[in-house]
Amino acid sequence: MGHEEFVFLLIGLKWTVVLSAVGFAFGCAAGLCVALARTSGLSLLERVTAGYIAVFQGTPLLMQLFVVYYGLALIGLKLDSWVAVAIGLTLHASAYLGEIWRGSIEAVPQGQTEAAKALSLKYLSRMRDVVLPQALRISLPATIGFLVQLIKGTSLASIVGFTELTRAGNIISNQIFQPLTVFGIVGALYFLMCLPLTMLGARLERRFAASAR
Repeated sequence: MGHEEFVFLLIGLKWTVVLSAVGFAFGCAAGLCVALARTSGLSLLERVTAGYIAVFQGTPLLMQLFVVYYGLALIGLKLDSWVAVAIGLTLHASAYLGEIWRGSIEAVPQGQTEAAKALSLKYLSRMRDVVLPQALRISLPATIGFLVQLIKGTSLASIVGFTELTRAGNIISNQIFQPLTVFGIVGALYFLMCLPLTMLGARLERRFAASAR
């Protein structure tokens, strides 16, 4: 494999990173809303968001991307492949992160919330200043673990014709007929992206477990 092919892989790598960052950033914002709705105490809101989470956790990401790109086109909403993948990853991430953070919010000792109520703190102040900082700390290892899964999930963007790292590798492989070499390099690039995050998540998990003893 030559220099030009490797540069093409790096361009695909760039779009993998961009897709992961966009999906994770918007997924965090939407996931926080989902988590707050799931712990709001409002029965209807909790049921709706529980159904939302069940749909996205119970169906493959590949199908979700397919529906966003091709399904919306059937009703006249034709999206660019980049936009469709970004939306699909955001929806997918929001469901998983919403559930992760819901569990983390509920893991905060009830006495913390009761103490905040005793101090006459309003809901927003309780969540912002008391509950969410503790929930964020609890959720960090699982959140980082999900980010690793999201990075690998971007490889499915090829279903709508978007050229990220995996599709770039497939294009090059079809041109030079060296699949083992090409996908060996593709796998190494994914590994180099995910390994630091995996190590960080494991380190945080060990630290939090030690501090909880």
